[in-house]
Amino acid sequence: MNQFEKLKQSVSDVLQPYSPRGLLLYFLPIALIPATFIALGKGHLPATLVNAAGFALYMLAAVFLRKGLQAEYIYGRSRIARPPKQPLKTIAAIITALTTGMLAWLGVGHSLPVALMFAGGAFLGMYLSYGFDPGNEQKITAAHGYSGDEIRQALEGSSRIIRNIEQANERIRNTELNKRIERICEVADNILGEIAADPRDFRRARKFLNVYLDGVLQVTEGYAKTHQQSHSGELEQNFRNVLDTIETVFQEQRQKLLEEDVFDLDVKIEVLSTQLKREGIL
Repeated sequence: MNQFEKLKQSVSDVLQPYSPRGLLLYFLPIALIPATFIALGKGHLPATLVNAAGFALYMLAAVFLRKGLQAEYIYGRSRIARPPKQPLKTIAAIITALTTGMLAWLGVGHSLPVALMFAGGAFLGMYLSYGFDPGNEQKITAAHGYSGDEIRQALEGSSRIIRNIEQANERIRNTELNKRIERICEVADNILGEIAADPRDFRRARKFLNVYLDGVLQVTEGYAKTHQQSHSGELEQNFRNVLDTIETVFQEQRQKLLEEDVFDLDVKIEVLSTQLKREGIL
């Protein structure tokens, strides 16, 4: 991933929660607000209740839709993520369809068959606009005595560690160090993706998952806590040296996986583990 693609992805990640996609459903039922008060002013209690319930249900559908779109975005970014546990977009489509049918039948006074047609049209419109929730779990095949579920659970655990590293990085006020940690996380994500695509790499990468990532998390969280209290140049340089070693070994780890050089990989892991212990990280 080049610098432009990284910047584009970073901007996309930041702006995604503010994406206008799905916001239309918040604005469509606004007309029900004056309709509710007009019916109330005329003393039409049934119409008041129907319009108020319609507005509330449309708002609920909009909330489910936005959450479903965010879950879909997260799922689409990762090669190891599971599909969303709840079909939030489908729930939003069902609520929208039922609400539209209710308003057409009880609010406007259409016959039930016509109201059902309105409901079907609303459901179809939601599907054409937003689609349904992703339901296909990205398969990971078994390898070297490990089941696909075992490999997935290990990769998901490693992915959570990487996200924790990124969160710790946000508390560090040093642009150079931030970029180093971002590169390390990017390489780590790539390694996880490669293992997911070819689980035969899982056995060779177990030490990486168990030693490297935990070590990076510990050293990053430790520095994030201490550097705000102490502006020691020696502390910063020690952290920089460790990151330099980790970044180098991460790149070598990925290359060794591609070359299937197991022996040399084990040696590199032992060297890094020794340095992490010497720095008091492990």
